[in-house]
Amino acid sequence: MELYKGSPADMSGREDREIRVYRFLDDLGVEYTRTDHPDRPATTMEVCAEVDAVLGVRICKNLFLCNRQKTNYYLLIMPGDKPFKTKELSAQLGISRLSFADAQAMEELLDVHPGSVSVLGLINDTDHKIQLVIDEDVLKEEYFGCHPCENTSSLKFKTSQLTEKILPALDRELVTVTLIGGD
Repeated sequence: MELYKGSPADMSGREDREIRVYRFLDDLGVEYTRTDHPDRPATTMEVCAEVDAVLGVRICKNLFLCNRQKTNYYLLIMPGDKPFKTKELSAQLGISRLSFADAQAMEELLDVHPGSVSVLGLINDTDHKIQLVIDEDVLKEEYFGCHPCENTSSLKFKTSQLTEKILPALDRELVTVTLIGGD
């Protein structure tokens, strides 16, 4: 895996959803580093660890969740090495029960497939049906790592660019939570 500055010079062979992400970031003036890994999609923790080493940042866990009635959706971003406890998050959000949303809702609302969920998928949620929830430990990091809505590439940019440029451009407020991950 190699590192590149900014978007690919040649967009051929890239999915529309990924191209939209690059255009969005470029239009905002977000500076980012990219690595492409089409032969090794980041679908396992081992591949994610390789990507993390190349980028010099931890790729976060991005969990797409919903309430029992499937009327409210949440995108949780948390450190990849922190265990996720549904009960802990439900209590902080004041929701009786959360579960993982299905792939169909993921495709419809974020235009991503399982394994490619990313905060950048929120560019496709124009109706603001998804509440963004971020663990406070993610916001303490200098850099933020994520996929450009395809898990065959990964990006790194300053966390301040996420909070000061990207989320305001998306007209998004985030809910910050403190997840321990223990029993």
